[in-house]
Amino acid sequence: MRVLGKVFHIIDMISEWSGKLVSFLLLPLIAFIMYDVLMRYVFNRPTDWAHELSYLMFGTIWIIGGAYALVKGSHVKMEVIYNRLPLRRRAIIDLITAPLFFVFIGILLWKGWDLAWSSVLRLEHSNSFWSPPLYPVKMMIPLGAFLLLLQGVVRFIRDAIIATTGREAA
Repeated sequence: MRVLGKVFHIIDMISEWSGKLVSFLLLPLIAFIMYDVLMRYVFNRPTDWAHELSYLMFGTIWIIGGAYALVKGSHVKMEVIYNRLPLRRRAIIDLITAPLFFVFIGILLWKGWDLAWSSVLRLEHSNSFWSPPLYPVKMMIPLGAFLLLLQGVVRFIRDAIIATTGREAA
């Protein structure tokens, strides 16, 4: 059980570290959006690049931040009902719904890898005026899915321990 706790801790730390790392993209994202709004509505000179850059940055934050949200328990649930249940019942509900999670993550990992690898092989760029490379951002899809899968496995094992013992594991 001690080794399992260390593995859980390492995966939790990877999820937290990756989420905090991509959170630093929020400041430039806000700055780019504010700049674009200022240029568009105050000076009537919209940018050619800010909108596209903002959705590429937001996509990276969203996909990499998924594991961080899972480790923090921030994914959407029916909290009004869920939080009133005892710990063991919540774990059982999570175990029952886990196959849906794993199917979704499996498809995201599989199709995301195909999409990303194809983009890398072609050195894909956007068709827009300033043509940024898309392959680095598309590589975030399988990376984020893999991080979410690792954290999901940890969550599943923790839920199985709670469901069988009634107590939280490491």
